[in-house]
Amino acid sequence: MTPTSSNPVLSVRDLRVSFPSEAGRVDAVRGVSFDLEAGKTLGIVGESGSGKSVTSLAIMGLLDDNAKVTGSIVFDGQELLGKSDKQMSMIRGNGMTMVFQDPLTSLTPVFTIGDQLIEALTVHRSLSKKDAWDRSVELLSLVGIPEPEKRMKAFPHEFSGGMRQRVVIAIAMANNPKLIICDEPTTALDVTIQAQILDLIEKAQNETGAAVIMITHDMGVVARTADDVIVMYAGKPVEHAEARELFHRTRMPYSIGLLGAIPRIDKSEKEPLIPIKGNPPLLIGLPDACPFADRCPIAVSACREKEPELLPVSTGGGQSHTAACIRADEIEDGGLIQGAPVYPVPIIPESDLTRTPREERPVTLEVRNMTKTFPLMKGAVFKRKVGEVHAVKGISFDVREGETMAIVGESGSGKTTTLLQIMDFAKQTDGDIVIAGTSVGDIRSGREERTLRRDIQIVFQDPMGALDPRMTVADIIAEPMTAIGVSRADAHQRVQELMDLVGLNPAHLDRFPGAFSGGQRQRIGIARALSTNPKIVVLDEPVSALDVSIQAGVINLLDELKVKLGLSFLFVAHDLSVVRHIADRVAVMYLGEFVEHGDVDEVFDAPKHPYTQALLSAIPVPDPDIERTRQRVVFDAKTMTTQPLAS
Repeated sequence: MTPTSSNPVLSVRDLRVSFPSEAGRVDAVRGVSFDLEAGKTLGIVGESGSGKSVTSLAIMGLLDDNAKVTGSIVFDGQELLGKSDKQMSMIRGNGMTMVFQDPLTSLTPVFTIGDQLIEALTVHRSLSKKDAWDRSVELLSLVGIPEPEKRMKAFPHEFSGGMRQRVVIAIAMANNPKLIICDEPTTALDVTIQAQILDLIEKAQNETGAAVIMITHDMGVVARTADDVIVMYAGKPVEHAEARELFHRTRMPYSIGLLGAIPRIDKSEKEPLIPIKGNPPLLIGLPDACPFADRCPIAVSACREKEPELLPVSTGGGQSHTAACIRADEIEDGGLIQGAPVYPVPIIPESDLTRTPREERPVTLEVRNMTKTFPLMKGAVFKRKVGEVHAVKGISFDVREGETMAIVGESGSGKTTTLLQIMDFAKQTDGDIVIAGTSVGDIRSGREERTLRRDIQIVFQDPMGALDPRMTVADIIAEPMTAIGVSRADAHQRVQELMDLVGLNPAHLDRFPGAFSGGQRQRIGIARALSTNPKIVVLDEPVSALDVSIQAGVINLLDELKVKLGLSFLFVAHDLSVVRHIADRVAVMYLGEFVEHGDVDEVFDAPKHPYTQALLSAIPVPDPDIERTRQRVVFDAKTMTTQPLAS
């Protein structure tokens, strides 16, 4: 963006950051420039490894000593590069602060919340003990912590994830900073908690008049909060514009791909998502060429002759808009070039099964009156039962062949317990779990259990944690087949078929999981789950750890496998946009019970229960015009009603 006439709070010019490595110099940030005024929010988006977080850490002066940082970072009229750590410590926490992704690691576990708030105040200001205490209580009250005086004496582990993030924001607000940097502040939080945290950041900005840098991979969060947006790729900004301009007049193919890869809660059409094929380049010895060329659907030979500069583009919007693409002026609104989409829409084949009415399809999974309670114990040496926690309270549902059933709800609602009960073949006192026509209550031996296990498999949330790093891909995929007695030769042939089915190169079957990207590792997990030809696959947050561009490819793969193989999916997720796209039916879970259950479009378009209404209103839509005019509601658990969110 062109420099503004008023004095910006932060001015970054040609920021470059590199690190030494065994393979050579890693150019993590390769020329970032922007101005940020007081009271404004800059959104920085991009895939993992694009340089977003390194840029923020360079501004804060928190990089390792081996990092080489060049360029200029001027904050509040003073150059930050070249300052000692002691000098930066006087600025950090006072003039500028940072809200990190994981609030638990941001707080010291051995000090109380009050101690940490008071320290943030007194290290920069001369306050009496009483004044520091009173200000800390006021800050906790501002960020919505109930009984703030009592909670001052609590430790971080006694707070939930959302409450801990509120404390971190309170610490960030403590000294009325001029700049607040938020690095993925809502990742891994429930959508309702995410909405509350974004409200708090906005409140902190209004209270302090601070400028905000919002680093995120969620384009809906950017649509809600940002005034300007920088899209980063391979360590460089590739597009920079005012938020509405960037969303509606996108001119860089990478930005178009990011927007096309996002499932939207406000779209009922079941069109395939548009993944960005391939992976970002390694930032070592990059050639003088467009780093996105190998993944770009409209790349031409000139793209590989020289790396394009970030130059102004004409969009007719009357806004300052820059893009690093030699074909930017050929791209039209709506992600079109010469009247055709920049990214062709993938085709998901149909089958006779998709046209068969639900009532005529066989049931692959039936759950009747599932209940699960955990004993509440007390005592360090002699434990005694003092009560019970009812995690699941008599839920019932069925899943038909070729159908995706989703269970949604906040953390602690009972979703994962439900999955574990099913996967454990837990016998029910007054109910039943029936898998492919076989009741778990009829299992009498380990052999019968192994036979039934073939029909139901699971894909976990973390694709790296679910794969043994010491085993080759071939051994990982073949392991379930070996367990049920498939011969080595047949298993080897089946492994090759499965790798091809999930879009992996069968020639790579001797590689270890560490050699694959996150999206590829999740595909390995899916191939492993399919190895026994199951009738139903349980998916526990299978795409939450993936970048949106990779996520789109995995979601499309699941849609395709459902049609090709007639699979049934039981899908658990906290991202309701993904659920809207992939599910046929959905159940909304609250405190161990289904409060709403039915066809996904009916539930999402006309939610009846107040809890469902609050969940849906909290999900950000990647469109500034829609997102900033929506009426949000919050759920009141005491009255079981919704209330309009106070502005």
